[in-house]
Amino acid sequence: MPVSEAEAFYEREAQDRFLPTPYTRGPWDADSQHAGPPAALLGLAVEQRPEARPDLRVARLTYEIMRPVPIRPLTVAVRVLRTGRSTELVEAALTPDGGGEVMRVTALLLKTAPHSVPEVSPGPQVPGPTGAPEKAFFPVPWDRGYHTGMEVRFAAGSFLEPGPATAWMRMRVPLVAGEETAPLSRVLIAADSGNGVSAALDFHRYVFINTDLTVSTHRHPEGEWVCLDARTMVDGAGIGLAESALHDEKGPIGRSTQSLYVAARG
Repeated sequence: MPVSEAEAFYEREAQDRFLPTPYTRGPWDADSQHAGPPAALLGLAVEQRPEARPDLRVARLTYEIMRPVPIRPLTVAVRVLRTGRSTELVEAALTPDGGGEVMRVTALLLKTAPHSVPEVSPGPQVPGPTGAPEKAFFPVPWDRGYHTGMEVRFAAGSFLEPGPATAWMRMRVPLVAGEETAPLSRVLIAADSGNGVSAALDFHRYVFINTDLTVSTHRHPEGEWVCLDARTMVDGAGIGLAESALHDEKGPIGRSTQSLYVAARG
């Protein structure tokens, strides 16, 4: 059961310990979190570590999801795997009370030097969130969860239509109670939804569970809205891939991918 009733996804109990709220609950299991909030929590730990260098910025995060993240207090552990003049590799892991590690991220950070090179940002634009309708979430048997902590507007597709979708997402509550939400956190809490918004198969007949998540960004995100221009591909042997082009209202910011385990529901 949730351990905090704060109007946020988490409440910080100590520097490395967080209490989840009902907003972290995913749509499939009352006792498990949607992977988006813990992914954002790990990204925050990477950015906030005491020895973080101000000249480095997160360029890629690769998450391994060992098992569903339970709605229990979480401890975050961070360590630097490799550091150099222009790159750094940092690992962060989540461990719930009473259990082993459930999620881990390896983050690549690159040195930045503003205005040192020409800015190039090719790629198609997507329709913005203004005027995009907010469409119904697929039925969820509880009142509060990730589905109420996030606002979702569709420029194309919907949760209830199979196939590619262009979904704008923004947080209705902060990641951590009483703390300003970091721009990267807004991207990470949304990126894990790519396989959900672009579901290629019927939710009721098939499971398509992502066992990992990789997010790469070439630009620091701006504003509250993050767009997933997403599509899902599935092989008949039961392996799928969801990929999302990530945008903010200024334009493209990166990409995310998710490896999927696909099977008929028992």
